[in-house]
Formats: sequence, structure tokens, C-alpha cells
Amino acid sequence: MTTVTEALHQRISTRAFLPTPIGEETVRAILDTARWSPSGGNTQPWKVIAVSGTARDSVVGLAQRRMAENPRGEAGVYPLYPAELWEPHRTWRYELGEAMYEKLGIPRDDKLSRLAHLARNYSFFDAPVGLFFVIDERMGHGQWAHLGMFMQSVALTATEHGLASCFQESWGMVRASLKDHFGLPDTEIVYCGMSLGHADPDAPVNRLRSTRAGVDEFATFVGFASTMNR
Repeated sequence: MTTVTEALHQRISTRAFLPTPIGEETVRAILDTARWSPSGGNTQPWKVIAVSGTARDSVVGLAQRRMAENPRGEAGVYPLYPAELWEPHRTWRYELGEAMYEKLGIPRDDKLSRLAHLARNYSFFDAPVGLFFVIDERMGHGQWAHLGMFMQSVALTATEHGLASCFQESWGMVRASLKDHFGLPDTEIVYCGMSLGHADPDAPVNRLRSTRAGVDEFATFVGFASTMNR
């Protein structure tokens, strides 16, 4: 059995998948475990739309058409990143992007190839299953955080099942089209998507491991008796 610690270390943003199909029963099992995620007041502010087969192909085609029409994406009130990302977050994001393109063998001046790779988000990086996470816009900031905890539970449970995943906020670029496509109520939106499948072990991009700041860089300990020699 995979421990939580092992799952956290194993899980990465997989960007190349095998075509191996995944049955509905497996996806149901993952969601059945993830539904026990923390939820303040037990509001459970999440909904999931899972697509496979022709349903998956339909939403892939929709997104690819929309992004071809407007590479900047559809207008919305929830940008993927702040307009002016500050340090050290800007550098962390930049370094990850450069490391990814290095694994892909795409130089900085090859803009077309970089854009082509970004476009693969809209085919779920060839994963056979796509998940869309839906939230009601009337929910508060706390409930958005609860949705995030639920999404992580999905990813970690998928790891336990031997599956790979990739959180994809890029689907936020076509939120309006997805809302129409899925017939969502006026107050509901797709927050983001997730690719789900078996990782391609031969894809160099799947050997990418992002770095993380050390505990002392983001945590402050107050009132603890010292038990460590620093």
C-alpha cells in the first residue's frame, strides 16, 4: 500500500501518457476515496465531470478550435496567474518552465514548438481520461480552498492506484465554452481540468522533477522548545 508520504513524493505533473484505457469503476473508486477530503462546514463545494472516449474527444476538439481562434483564450475574471508575479514566485515559475523545455529538447527561441507543447494541454497530453472540477461562483474563498484539497486527494488516490495525473489550470482559458458545452447552471464554472492515465515511462518530460523551497524558507516556528541542533 502506498503511504501518503510516498504518494506526495511520487506524484508529478505528468505531461505524456500511454493510451491504456481506464474503466469507469477505477475513476469511481478514486472519487469515492477523495470525497472524504476536508470540507469546512461540510459544504462539499465540488463537482466533477469525468470524460472518456467520444466525450473526451468532443471536449478536446472544442478546446482546440477555441484556442486556434484566439490563442489568448476567452475573457474571464479568474486569471491563471497575477499580472505581475513577484519574487521568488516569478523565478520558481520561470525555472520550472525552462527545465521542462530542456527535457523536451525545445530551445528558448523555438516559439512555435513551445506553443505546440502548450497546446497539448487541450488533448490531456494524450491521457484517456479527463476530469473537470466545477465550483459555484457564489462560494467564498474558503470553499475554493476546500476544492483544492479535494483535487489533491484525487491526485494522491490516483497515485495509490498506480495512475498518473496532471493538474491543468490551462482549461480555464476556455471556461465559457466549457460552461456551454456541459450545460452548467449560470452560477457554476469549471475551475480547472486534470489528465488521468498511465504515464509514458519513456517520455523525457516525465523525468522532470520540480524543486521546492526548504521548510525554513516558508515556515516560522514560535513557542516550541528547541529539540534540534541547527
